Amino acid sequence: MKANKYRIISWNVAGLRAAVKKGLFDFMKKDKADVFCFQEVKAKIEQIPDGAPKNYYFFLNDAEKAGYSGVATYSKMEPKTVIVGDRDNDWDDEGRVLITKYDEFSLLNVYFPNGKRDKGRLQYKMDFYNNFLKYINNLREKGEKVIFLGDVNTAHEEIDLTRPKENSKTSGFLEIERKWIDKLEKEGWVDTFRYLHPDEVKYSWWDQITRARERNVGWRIDYVFIDEKLKKNLKKAYILNEVYGSDHCPVGIEIEI
Repeated sequence: MKANKYRIISWNVAGLRAAVKKGLFDFMKKDKADVFCFQEVKAKIEQIPDGAPKNYYFFLNDAEKAGYSGVATYSKMEPKTVIVGDRDNDWDDEGRVLITKYDEFSLLNVYFPNGKRDKGRLQYKMDFYNNFLKYINNLREKGEKVIFLGDVNTAHEEIDLTRPKENSKTSGFLEIERKWIDKLEKEGWVDTFRYLHPDEVKYSWWDQITRARERNVGWRIDYVFIDEKLKKNLKKAYILNEVYGSDHCPVGIEIEI
C-alpha cells in the first residue's frame, strides 16, 4: 500500500483576525500545506474572517472568555473524527485542544498554558502538561499514530533560547517545565525539529516589546512532536522564521504515512 505524504504547519497567530490582515490567508494559499493548525486565535466562530482557501475543512475550539486563547484547524482531508477539547475531558476549558483523527494518524492542535512571569499560572500549566501526557499515552496505547503540535510555552534546552542563564528563573525555562519535556521524550515522544536538526539554533518566538526579532533574540517554544514509532516516516521538520504576521513564526513537518 502506497504511503501518502503530508505537510503539516503549526502557528501561534496571536489573533486570527489580526493575522489575516497581515497576510495569513495569502500565506496559506502559497504554502498549500495539507493541514494548518493555529493557536491563540482569539475569535468566536462568528468572528472568523472570510477569505481562507476554499479547499479546507475548518474546525474551531474557542475559549469561553472572549478574545482569549482558542485553536483552529484548516484541513484539506476530512477527518473521520473531530474532538473539541473541553467536550471530551475536564482539563481544557480555555479552548486549548482540538483533535482531528484521520485514517493514517491522529493530530492534536494544542495551545499549552503560559506559566506567567509572576508564576501565577505555573501550577495550572503543570497540571495541564501532566493530564495531556496521560491523554496522548492513552491514545497511543489504543493503537493510534499520534502527532501533536502547537505552542508548548517552554524552551527545552539552552540551545533553544538566546539567554538561558538570564531566564533560568523565568516561566518558560524553569527546571520543572523543562523536566516535563524530558519526561515526554523518555516516554517515547520525539521533538521533530531537534531530531532532524540536533545542533541548529533557530527560534519560533520573539518579544515584540523589545523588538527582539530584529536582533534574533528569541525562544524555540513551538513544536511538532510525534510518537517515536513514526520516526522512520518523518521526512522534514522546519521553522519558517522568514514568515511574519505574529510574534511567533510557523513550524512544521513533512511526514509519509
